[in-house]
Amino acid sequence: MSQSPQEESPVSASAARTRLYSLVKLTEEEGRTTVITKHKVRALLAPLDRFPAARKTDAFPAHVLSAAQKDFGDLVTLAAKGEPQVLLRNTTPVAVLLPADPAASALSTDTAADTGAATAGGAVNSQGNQDRGSTPRRLATLGDVMSALTGGPVGGPTFGLPGLDAATGGLPAGRLTLVAAPPSVGGSLLGLSAARKTALVDRRTVLYAASGPNRDDIFRRILSAETGGEYPRLKQGRLTEHEQEVAHQLVRAGVGDLLLIDDGTNLQAEDIADTAPHMEGLALVVVDRLQAAHSARLPLSGDRLPDASQVLAALARDLQVPVLAVVDSDDPTLLGLLDADVVVTLTATADPGKVQATVTERDFGTIGSAYLQPDLIHARFLDAGAAPLEHTDSPAGPGLSAAAGGTAALELAEAALPYTSGGHRGIPAAFTHELAAWRTAVAGGDQDALRDILPSLLQAAAAVEQMPDTHEGHRLAAALRPYSTASAYAADATQSAGQATAAPVQTPAETGQAQADVAEDEEGDEDGLAPGDEEDEPDGHVFPALKILKDAVGRSKMHPIPVIRTADRDSGPWTLISEHMDGEPRWVHPDVTATRVPHIRANGKRVRRDRLDVPDSFGEGVLCLIDRNGSFPSACSAVPLAPNKLLHTGPLDGYDKAGAGIYLIDIPEWTRIDMPHPLGRIIDRPDDDGRVWVTTPHIKQLEKLVRAGHLAAMPAIHDSWTGKANESLFKPFYEATRKARTELVQVGGEPYKAYKTRLSIALRLLWPKRPEQKSPFWRPDWRMSMVAEASVRHWSVAFRAVQEGHQLLALRNVDAAVFWAPDGTAPATYRIGTGFGEVKAKFVQPGEVILEGDD
Repeated sequence: MSQSPQEESPVSASAARTRLYSLVKLTEEEGRTTVITKHKVRALLAPLDRFPAARKTDAFPAHVLSAAQKDFGDLVTLAAKGEPQVLLRNTTPVAVLLPADPAASALSTDTAADTGAATAGGAVNSQGNQDRGSTPRRLATLGDVMSALTGGPVGGPTFGLPGLDAATGGLPAGRLTLVAAPPSVGGSLLGLSAARKTALVDRRTVLYAASGPNRDDIFRRILSAETGGEYPRLKQGRLTEHEQEVAHQLVRAGVGDLLLIDDGTNLQAEDIADTAPHMEGLALVVVDRLQAAHSARLPLSGDRLPDASQVLAALARDLQVPVLAVVDSDDPTLLGLLDADVVVTLTATADPGKVQATVTERDFGTIGSAYLQPDLIHARFLDAGAAPLEHTDSPAGPGLSAAAGGTAALELAEAALPYTSGGHRGIPAAFTHELAAWRTAVAGGDQDALRDILPSLLQAAAAVEQMPDTHEGHRLAAALRPYSTASAYAADATQSAGQATAAPVQTPAETGQAQADVAEDEEGDEDGLAPGDEEDEPDGHVFPALKILKDAVGRSKMHPIPVIRTADRDSGPWTLISEHMDGEPRWVHPDVTATRVPHIRANGKRVRRDRLDVPDSFGEGVLCLIDRNGSFPSACSAVPLAPNKLLHTGPLDGYDKAGAGIYLIDIPEWTRIDMPHPLGRIIDRPDDDGRVWVTTPHIKQLEKLVRAGHLAAMPAIHDSWTGKANESLFKPFYEATRKARTELVQVGGEPYKAYKTRLSIALRLLWPKRPEQKSPFWRPDWRMSMVAEASVRHWSVAFRAVQEGHQLLALRNVDAAVFWAPDGTAPATYRIGTGFGEVKAKFVQPGEVILEGDD
């Protein structure tokens, strides 16, 4: 029998006996139906409207409430067998106990009715086709449906967050709800929130299937959320007296009997489906979590997820309980394969104090949205209210107004997500930036911002010769098409600002052209490594870079650990390290307009390059292009890092020069507009508390800026993984590289090209991006510390030039800077030359394409 929204979730017979008077009152006054369980049998405590014949007190056994409470267990057993039990207040019938399962004897609202009539619960009591051995199918009556719609709020589990609960309507029984969130956004905390609310507040049973966190992690998170104690401290086992008392209270209150955790190894969806039916009074199943990336040790991962999702959906239907599963990805393709009934997608917003939760339902699309306030230090979300979203097209005028106000805007925002989240690449950074701004405006319901963004978004889209030939690329192109019909309106807006108008966006199928090649930067999105690169150079090679690097590490007296074991890479500090920790500036002065334009190299290769337009207010002058020589090998002269293990050292009172590693810090305030933030692009991806992970070079840089008075104070270190510091691990490699460059730069040609190729390969092998790439190294912290050191040096020299009065226009990657040169000379803070630490300087006119490398 399907549990209607007007039914209470199942309660045990013993619990119902205690609450009998209040349950009967709900039944009598609100028409509520409650499922009563006793071992393997079930009965319904139902209103008289469900079984009108019960109003005849002489037709069925009747009991006053006081007597019924005493013998309640026996009455439930009799009702479950098909013998209705009428409950009386004095002499007046007020409720009735009925069988809950179709296998029970057929009942009728008329005691003389035919045995094939519909039961009170809407079941068809026909015995079915006996030849097939079928079970009678249960049908809901129109009365059941009407009472569900008009009987008030559903009494099922919720998240305990009013805004989100209003958007979702709670967790529906019999359905699979998916929480989709990229790592670090906090998806698991929503699963925990629902479990806490159901077990601790509603006092109902929860099965928590943990494929990722273990039972200790879960209990610490509950304790952190309940007490407000810092989760990182609790993970170290350091509890205050208050926290210890709360922990004991939770145990004494029987939370362990209500929140049941399965964190066993090799947990599969089938294991969850086998366990759940045996849990008496089960109200909610939480699965934390489904991992998008394949892991051999986690059955709930990779390409096994679609099948697992189907098992969980069937479990929800069979038991008529909500199943809430968390997946660590918001990739639309994956979510489509999982095919959940309801999806709650968490998306970080421009405001680090807000995460947007968008609720979509199969066949209906977006049905609601809410803001959540991340409080990750206490392992919880707080309510932050509803997030307004338009769902209908606006008829109010052409072009921008119509598009910006309706479903087209929402579709474009959703189509942009795979690219703005970093999950997919293939479009220019300028276009990604505009799409991110569009998503922020849509999330905030800011129509004026959408109007302002659209012209520049269309201009950036027009510069894309071809969208990526993927599902995501095709969807993005399709989402842009409605706006191309408004090009005349957009032209008026953009021409008044002196900008180019947008052209219709073309997909690969429309153009038939190959995708334009991206720039060949030394440090691109792909590591450029190929099978065999990990092998030592042959004897006699012009520059055996890998041999030299291995030798430098091998002869260190600190006994370095060059390779982290594969089994350890999914835990500890290694999952916290990302490419964004390089701190590359990628910055353009706010008064300067940068445009990525197509360029064809002499060899015919299609690339994209920058063009900078400088406002008249800068006066007469030219662009001075600075190109630093050997930024990465030069940084190897003194990279602060930990050669051995990184240990979890937690929150620190301050930076200890004896240590090196990674640190979780607040983003320091930087008010200057003539220089990028000292942390570069690191600040673009804070966590839900507005904090970022940085390596030691950036910590040391911040200390110098504080001492010089450019920063007010050092940011707090909220967490850390460190080891004994060393700055000379790569120094022998640096010295050999510098010597070889001095000799080969004069020779040029193939020898110099081979030198640069092997140098780049050796440094990339410190942390190969593809798991299948073999390497004598796997130390993400070494790699990112080296790149961060190069970024810090690049930023510091440019800052000295700005302090001396030079105007910085752009600071890119770790080796390129652009200054405004009124007198046609380079800043004196740079040394012109071909050696490490020196730069090449070139001058071009404003508006000219800025060439790079071998252009």
